[in-house]
Amino acid sequence: MIWTLWWAWVVFGVALGVLEVLVPGFIFLGFAIGAVLVGVLVAIGALGGSVPVLALVFAVLSLGAWVVLRRVVGVKEGQVKVWDKDING
Repeated sequence: MIWTLWWAWVVFGVALGVLEVLVPGFIFLGFAIGAVLVGVLVAIGALGGSVPVLALVFAVLSLGAWVVLRRVVGVKEGQVKVWDKDING
């Protein structure tokens, strides 16, 4: 099965990264990081086995990446957007 090959995960991660550039908003970036990390783990032999195990690791790593990204570049607590110019005027 293709999902047990390391390069398939890396290609999937790069494709999700490109999709993030086209559709910004930190929606796909966590998934891209998770996919690349799974690819690296499969490549070094630290992770192998069935597709459900790989999917579970992908989900956990993607969630972790999303949480870290949200903490680092997300909206800060108490941050408010201030509009100083009307777009209609």
